[in-house]
Amino acid sequence: MTSETALQNDPAPLVACTISRDVQNFDLLIEDMEDALGEAWGDLSFEDARVFFRQPESGGLKFVAVAIDHQDESSLAMIADLIKAAKEQGVKVILIADEVSPMALHQLLQLGAEDFIPYPLPEGALGEAIERLDAPEKAAAVDFIDTSAPQLYGKPGGKKGVVLPVQSVAGGAGATTFAVNLAWELANIEKKAPQPRVVLLDFNLQYGSVSTYLDLPRREAVYELLSATELMDEDSFRQALVQFQDTLPVLTAPPDLLPLDFIASEDVDRILDMAQRHYDYVVIDMPTTLVNWTEVVLNTCEFYFAPFELDLRSAQNILRLRSALRAEDLPFEKFRFLLNRAPKAMDLTAKARVKRMAENLDIAIDVQLPEGGKMVREACDQGLPLALEASKNPLRKEITKLAASIHAHQNEQLEAAE
Repeated sequence: MTSETALQNDPAPLVACTISRDVQNFDLLIEDMEDALGEAWGDLSFEDARVFFRQPESGGLKFVAVAIDHQDESSLAMIADLIKAAKEQGVKVILIADEVSPMALHQLLQLGAEDFIPYPLPEGALGEAIERLDAPEKAAAVDFIDTSAPQLYGKPGGKKGVVLPVQSVAGGAGATTFAVNLAWELANIEKKAPQPRVVLLDFNLQYGSVSTYLDLPRREAVYELLSATELMDEDSFRQALVQFQDTLPVLTAPPDLLPLDFIASEDVDRILDMAQRHYDYVVIDMPTTLVNWTEVVLNTCEFYFAPFELDLRSAQNILRLRSALRAEDLPFEKFRFLLNRAPKAMDLTAKARVKRMAENLDIAIDVQLPEGGKMVREACDQGLPLALEASKNPLRKEITKLAASIHAHQNEQLEAAE
């Protein structure tokens, strides 16, 4: 059935149709539609679809599969209008995309497509998407967590995991290095099993380098997860993670550079909720820029670590940060300021500067991280935490102390709650 006339006049009840510039460019989609629906589907060109959605009988369809490739990016406005028209008729939309730019895909998904599948279609992906249309809120049948592994907070009805974001006050202050090593130290903090369950999230969608610092691949599954978090379940979240040394699961930044508003506050809230339900500690490498969803992270976290350096730009940025947060009535008191590349004990002049800076800014400098030297850079280039590349490095020792302090604090809270 390859025309609007066939779609309207065929006596068999039609439940879906494809919409594309030329469906023959998507032969795998044709096969999967036939496997899933038999003869109960039709095909429309973009122009035919515009006419069809003006007719009341178009609302009788269960869904449409809008298939596009890079050549269709010049027609985004028309495709967007088609998706809007389908939604107005109560027809659900599955978006099939072949080598479409992230910006174009983001624009179309924002219009309310229920699902997204990359082309070529993974085996069984269309059938699974159709099933999700029937039960979008269906709970996963299999628990994400290995129930044999002891959990501090991950059990049903238990306390959620602790969120620990890290955001530099100024560029180059060492936030990613600190986040990666803090997550590794927390994941290995106990001398005996069981260890805490820790997940590391890279929320710097543009220049996130957690994958580089741990020599991990950037997976397309991350982009798919971020594109439609309302469809996220335990399986899709797990598939987006990459395991480092069988110890630390990581959600890397996506393969392509994305705008920071690619995800909204609701998306971040869903990801954090999923992570908190399954991990004891959720360490987040944040972008240096404040974005509209920073508020969600700030309100959810236990502490908000802010590495800075002993220079004027850091001092000015801390003042601006405090002013911005207080203007929005956000909890500035959650910030824990970490002085990176702190002066050595015998450098009395620099020590005096640190004291004056804290007094002038009216902040507490909670931790002073020593200069780790070239070993830190080499560990990052090798894709290894300091514990594995330079275990006696002074920076690593200080981060280990901080991780132990955080873990002890959480254990005390847990015992007090019991």
